[in-house]
Amino acid sequence: MVTLEPFTVTTPRTVACAPMPSQSGDRCECTQPQSTTSAFHVTASEARQPNRICHVSMSLATGGLERLLVELSRRHDRSRSQMRFVALGDLGAPADEIRAAGCDVLGLNLERVGKFTTLRRLVRHLREHSVDLVHTHNTYAHFYGALAARMAGVPVVMNTQHGRGCGPTWRHRLQFRIANLGTRRIVGVSDDSAALCQREDRWAARRVIRIWNGIDVDRFDFQERTPDSGGPMLTAISVARLSPEKDFATLLHAITEVVQSFPEFRLQIVGNGTERDGLQRLADQLGLAQHVSFLGERHDVAALLKKAAFFVSSSRTEGVSLTLLEAAAVGLPIVTTSVGGNPEVVEDGRTGFLVPPQQPSTLARAIIRMCHSRDHWAEMGRNGRRRVEKHFEIGRMVREYEALYEQLLSRQKSVVASSYGETVG
Repeated sequence: MVTLEPFTVTTPRTVACAPMPSQSGDRCECTQPQSTTSAFHVTASEARQPNRICHVSMSLATGGLERLLVELSRRHDRSRSQMRFVALGDLGAPADEIRAAGCDVLGLNLERVGKFTTLRRLVRHLREHSVDLVHTHNTYAHFYGALAARMAGVPVVMNTQHGRGCGPTWRHRLQFRIANLGTRRIVGVSDDSAALCQREDRWAARRVIRIWNGIDVDRFDFQERTPDSGGPMLTAISVARLSPEKDFATLLHAITEVVQSFPEFRLQIVGNGTERDGLQRLADQLGLAQHVSFLGERHDVAALLKKAAFFVSSSRTEGVSLTLLEAAAVGLPIVTTSVGGNPEVVEDGRTGFLVPPQQPSTLARAIIRMCHSRDHWAEMGRNGRRRVEKHFEIGRMVREYEALYEQLLSRQKSVVASSYGETVG
């Protein structure tokens, strides 16, 4: 089991888990994140040589993960790290933004060329660019990225799980555990995600840490809510990919109850996805055509958030939702489900209301309660903005990842130097 020195990112604290054998023969101890003191120093000669980092993800098309990779490409310290990005599958607008930031991007077209050709090309890419550290994102990319790194002789592999744990099936868990055999750190983007990763691979539990997602808070102008916010139609907003795990069907059923108490209620749904056509048909069947608008993909999300009264989400699962962070940064009170990392973003009663998932009537009551709480919108918005500024700022996230890269590579260099000294001695 790999053990590293403490560093300024979050490192584990011990929590109890089911008994299982460890390498020492003692009862296994799982871990959960807590802050520690830095014990890492970089020499001047090392600082002159940027670490060569390669990010491996399934795609660079659209989504929260891709947005975080764009921010890493823009904000990393080029004197400390030289970053390149590989997508096993599709490329899209995020890939263009990463290139514009001055970083190399490679798309491997997995679906077109097949798994073995993709793996071979990834191995060649890692060798050609003498990569020091492979940073994989989510389970599928982790499995292939870790295997390619081993074949290419890359000394350090780490992984970030951007959702809740490694995936819903036994195949995901198996891939996760196999890839973790050669992985130095596994990062969960929330305390919930980190704890779930520990449960899904207890042999790697001591290597699991938490680094919260972040957003560019300054990009979102705070606007204090008033009882008149949202306009005469009392407009709420939801921003997400229209996919099954976001469970917009539950939200639409909840709205049928909300409009009975507040006929002036309107909901704007921003985003696209596989569920859009079905959700539009459901809205029509429920008689919500006058109450719900599907706006599709938009590039003015910050402006739309500012015009709304509050934010609503009905997800069944989340890591740390970037749209929740953005809504809080603007000053919106939030109604959302108590799943994944949502309770780490939204403080129930202080910045919004939390409800169990997949319960339309409970969600409806929370939305109605928010409609009745207009005099508290301003306070909730201020509390939410302060929380995002303190814990979920993008600069903090980038610095913690960079500190982690240096920690892992410093440890690797020390091991290599020690081994070399013993050999020649």
